[in-house]
Amino acid sequence: MTHSVYLYILVMAAVTYAIRALPLTLIRKEIKSKFIRSFLYYVPFATLAAMTFPAIITSTDYVSSACIGFAAALILAFRRQSLIVVACGASATVLIAELILGFM
Repeated sequence: MTHSVYLYILVMAAVTYAIRALPLTLIRKEIKSKFIRSFLYYVPFATLAAMTFPAIITSTDYVSSACIGFAAALILAFRRQSLIVVACGASATVLIAELILGFM
């Protein structure tokens, strides 16, 4: 069975285009439902969280050090620190946790 790579690329391009173009062509009026508007508002945040969280947990040698770094990032973010402070603080916390767990 030989399959053409170009056919796969064409199908993927068509599906990607359809996903982006169909909402623009089918929904022409302004969405007035508060529920649907709030749902659509939070979709990007939920998608980002769903993609990021598994990567956080599996990015280190120990799941416990990843959870400690995630907790540090949450604490820094809730204290309204800048993105660079949150990233550096979480990375430093993971480094320290990995060093401690590596010696045990």
